[in-house]
Amino acid sequence: MATLKPEEIRSMSPDEMLQKLRELRSELARAKATAAAGGSLENPAKIRELKRAIARILTIIREKQRGGG
Repeated sequence: MATLKPEEIRSMSPDEMLQKLRELRSELARAKATAAAGGSLENPAKIRELKRAIARILTIIREKQRGGG
């Protein structure tokens, strides 16, 4: 998964942002489940990247709702 840049997120439509958010959350849940089950992750930093991407999307969604974007 490539890191999502704020410019990329801002260029998405609201529906695309919500869809991407759902995808990232499900991917995070799978990664956490794998780690919790004792499995080894291919990239241990992936969980951190996913959390940050989710936070970026939520931040931009809230900006737009408040009229900042």
